[in-house]
Amino acid sequence: MAYSQPSTPTMRPAQAAPPRPGFRPQQQQQQQQFPYAQQQTNISRPGTPGQQGGLPQPGNQTMGFRPPMNGQHPPSPGQNFGPRPPINGGMPRPPFPQDQNQRRPSAGGPSLPSSPSIQRPPMPNGAIGSHSNQQSPLQQQQQLQQQYVQQGGAPLQRPPPIGGAQRAPSPMIRPSTLSQPGSPGMVRPYQSPQIQARPPPGQFVGQGQQIVPGSPAMNPMVHNGPPNGPMPGYGQNQSQPPTPKMLHQQQYQQQPPPQDPNAPTLGVMNGVPTPTAHSGAHKPKRMYPQGMDSYQEPASNSGFQPANIPGIPSQPGQNQSQPSGQGSQFFSPGENQGPNFGQPVPPFQQGLQPLAGQPLQQNVNQLTNQMGAMNVGPGYGFNSQSSSPLSTVALMGVAPKILDLETPPPAINLPANSSITDSPHANCDPSYKRSTLNAIPANSQLLQKSRLPFGLVITPYRSVKEGDEPVPVVSDSIIARCRRCRTYINPFVKFVEGGQRWKCNMCFTLNEVPSSFDYDSLTQQPVDRWQRKELNHAVVEYIAPAEYMVRPPQPLVYLFLIDVSYPAIQCGMVATAATTILESLDRIPNDEGRTKIGIITVDSSIHFYNLNNVSQEPQMLVVSDLEDPFLPQPQDLLCNLKECRSTLEALLNRMSDMFKDTQNVGNALGPALQAAYKMVSPIGGKILCLQASLPNLEAGALKAREDPKLLGTAKESTLLQAASSFYKSLAVECSKSQVCVDMFLFGSQYSDVATLSCLPRYTGGSTFFYPAFTAAKSEDALKFAHELAEFVAQRIALEAVMRVRASKGLRMSAFYGNFFVRSTDLLSLPNVPRDQSYSIEVSYEDNLTIPIVCFQTALLHTSSSGERRIRVLTLALPVTNALSDLFISADQVAIATLLANKAVERGMNSKLDDARDALTNKCVDILGVYKTHLTASSSGATPNLQISDNLKLLPLLTLGMLKHVALRGGSQIPSDLRSYAMHLLSTLPSQCLIPYIHPKFYSLHNMPENCGTIGGNGIEMPMPMNLSSERLERGGLFMLEDSQNIFLWISRDAVPQLCMDLFGVPNYESIRGGKTTLPSLESDFNQRVNLIVGKTREMRRSSYYPQLYVIKEDGDPALRLWFLSHLIEDRAEPIMSYHQYLGHLKDKVNGGSF
Repeated sequence: MAYSQPSTPTMRPAQAAPPRPGFRPQQQQQQQQFPYAQQQTNISRPGTPGQQGGLPQPGNQTMGFRPPMNGQHPPSPGQNFGPRPPINGGMPRPPFPQDQNQRRPSAGGPSLPSSPSIQRPPMPNGAIGSHSNQQSPLQQQQQLQQQYVQQGGAPLQRPPPIGGAQRAPSPMIRPSTLSQPGSPGMVRPYQSPQIQARPPPGQFVGQGQQIVPGSPAMNPMVHNGPPNGPMPGYGQNQSQPPTPKMLHQQQYQQQPPPQDPNAPTLGVMNGVPTPTAHSGAHKPKRMYPQGMDSYQEPASNSGFQPANIPGIPSQPGQNQSQPSGQGSQFFSPGENQGPNFGQPVPPFQQGLQPLAGQPLQQNVNQLTNQMGAMNVGPGYGFNSQSSSPLSTVALMGVAPKILDLETPPPAINLPANSSITDSPHANCDPSYKRSTLNAIPANSQLLQKSRLPFGLVITPYRSVKEGDEPVPVVSDSIIARCRRCRTYINPFVKFVEGGQRWKCNMCFTLNEVPSSFDYDSLTQQPVDRWQRKELNHAVVEYIAPAEYMVRPPQPLVYLFLIDVSYPAIQCGMVATAATTILESLDRIPNDEGRTKIGIITVDSSIHFYNLNNVSQEPQMLVVSDLEDPFLPQPQDLLCNLKECRSTLEALLNRMSDMFKDTQNVGNALGPALQAAYKMVSPIGGKILCLQASLPNLEAGALKAREDPKLLGTAKESTLLQAASSFYKSLAVECSKSQVCVDMFLFGSQYSDVATLSCLPRYTGGSTFFYPAFTAAKSEDALKFAHELAEFVAQRIALEAVMRVRASKGLRMSAFYGNFFVRSTDLLSLPNVPRDQSYSIEVSYEDNLTIPIVCFQTALLHTSSSGERRIRVLTLALPVTNALSDLFISADQVAIATLLANKAVERGMNSKLDDARDALTNKCVDILGVYKTHLTASSSGATPNLQISDNLKLLPLLTLGMLKHVALRGGSQIPSDLRSYAMHLLSTLPSQCLIPYIHPKFYSLHNMPENCGTIGGNGIEMPMPMNLSSERLERGGLFMLEDSQNIFLWISRDAVPQLCMDLFGVPNYESIRGGKTTLPSLESDFNQRVNLIVGKTREMRRSSYYPQLYVIKEDGDPALRLWFLSHLIEDRAEPIMSYHQYLGHLKDKVNGGSF
């Protein structure tokens, strides 16, 4: 049911689509009449009965457009292509298989089977390849080779180029290259394929490997499908691609002549027809123009050989790597034929000149498109069928496609057989760890040239919801680590010497395999090595043995430090907190019955509670000495949750009444924290501090320092820094003793969030802020109670240290998040909350000479159940030397997350203007580099902005950060709100951070009938819309959420039926705006909206509970402006609209030098 006002639809005149390049008018008309005609022609096989394909028919057949090979203009529409002249001055060319998957038959080996049901087109008499009697493919090959030798050609030698003269070798080719088989002008001796044995259990057959003949189970001729493991032309974990054809067949293939039943048959290999000879005067065409400087062909087809990487000696017979975007005319299945992503291009190949008569960029694009059309099998880096070419999109004049924010990051295309198992979990899931670049530049110069940020976003302890796979646990205490770099064994190591040793994928050191690695000590039985969890999963946990413990695992400790001053009692915080803790006692992790609980209350004195009293009555112990606080009865202040449950419940039940008549406004938070630290430091644990007033006594006392005159000025950043060094010094001491501090801050006045959040920042804790909190509002009480209950119920990690290792040549240079840096790369985390994110910048120490780099994160921690564990996250990424590859692989979500962390750091330590300028400048740099190096308009001003498709939303996300309350300019944002927003930007995981800077916007009054109902994937959500006020309609109802708040905007022209169905009121005037709770009614629309709101609160992995606000179009101006400030595509003073911002970026790009 739609609740919308009647309106007159506006019609836009239809616009003719621009003509497609490469099509003549009659081709366009034919395509419109038969939309699948061109596809059917392309996929037909030559000579198949009942189908059309093969060579073009004689007569007036108009051939499709093809690029001229000699620099001439293409023929006019309707002009026929005549037969092309021979490429070698009339001398016949030795035949080669037309099908790319066909290998040359070995001498004396079995010939390819022929199929009598597949016919060849008739060939003119006397043409090369015509036969009077049917011959086998091998006989035809030998006969044609003899004819070629009789006419003056050298055996097994490539014919000379046009004109008969041999082209001089290019000066860019090494002299050693000319002496290798397959070089231009050199003899290509036949090399029989290497026969390899069946792989060990769990290891699949890689590309280019031969199967042992005679095995019916592994013979592709016997079974109707590919053998075990990826066949040539297949990618790992990919579906079967279209059969590759020679390029001249793809571009020039037309309808075939009539079939001749007496024509010689075609050979068949793997179900693909392979012509045995070329027919008639239609000679095979060269794949590339004659301006190519070199020709390279693989010497053998025995398997994949890596490129000649600097610093790694070449093996005999190893293929020389092609320049990026170039390939051989004749290739072996499984060889690299696309852009060279996974391996550095040798230096002598990086300066190749453009093809004759064509600009370099045009040739690169043409060759890339040709390679993409060939469907060549996987190789290093992105040379796989799943990789997408560089797709450039225009930004200006079009609405951003916000649905792409929901898409996964760019695929990580590793070389085939990169991991030792074919597990789909061999590489790290992006919800745990993701990189800003999924292809790593080979050197720092390329990274600097790209201007792209390089870093990692890690969420090592994310929540596991229903439907998620749990983290595998290795429980046999066998932990294999590299003896040099201490890397944990993972799916990307290599076993050598018969499996007795393994080679580290970080430093390449050989390590002994543990003797019990293939043996289960519990069952006393051998186990399959390839089924071990650490070899199949990139995210795994080990149960740590005793050598990983400094002391035995300590029990979980929760110490609640509660403010009971007059402001805390008046706002209802104390009563709500006591009730919530009481109701959450059963949810606190206590698997082993070792969890300890303690409570401290503070006003102008410190109140301790003896919960181990045998009388089961809590005993209050008051300490008034704030200069040197001490612990009375220190052994009885922390009690076992299970043993003192009744005493604890009695204290919580009467706590709100104990201080209800207080008039004490003092708050000695500093001395109370010192006392709490003394209580917990011998064991370690969590201090949950609940404060509703500003500390004003003794150590740690603060003053209300917010000055409205400083807001919006250069000095505003001083309000975002800690006002006292006391809290940072205390945080460092807490970190050393494995003590974490979490802050819950309340109050309607200044709370100095910037200073008090220092404690969570350096101890791995969390900060929650409730401005203008009052428990009299049920919405405020519900939000606080929900977040506190979820927080204490989390199964967290304690006593943790985290280290990120990387392959040789890389290092971690900067860290962002809540932790304390103990050494150069060791992070101290007394507590690891669920769903807290950490960002790390990566820099170079040396150039990369390896095809794959790995990042491994190790988190040594104590679980909530008291086990010492090691969580290991391994991420493998390919290395590239091409600038375009970096842009193809860039992850805009990870980039936005890293830039947000860096902006927060700069805003707090420098100026907010510097942070905003840095964001815009980084966006300008990325756009400028792309324009200069990867588009046709490399110089001069351009009327549009262009960027790769996977980065098209980065300017929008940057604008969202500029308009966010954490970084937005102006004098209307209190420093407490800005400081709390900065804390969220630096700790939220990407799944919550992106909607926080780019909210989701839905239209509810006209949503489809299935939205708000339970479907196959849970509750169906409406389609999100662009964040623009142009989407607002008269009489409409809209929802906007940013992971922290939910807004319902209702138009003043809303029909009474909508008001009654959703709010249960007769008209718009009766709706109550502001913070509210939707009623539960029997109407279908109310139930659907309530389900959508509930789904929004639950769909993200966090303990935050978004509050609901109803915004009336003519209601509270402050609420209205708050809602409209989230529509980031609109102009909001002093910040530009999205399209104005693009224009600003375009001007800077056109005026800059990149």
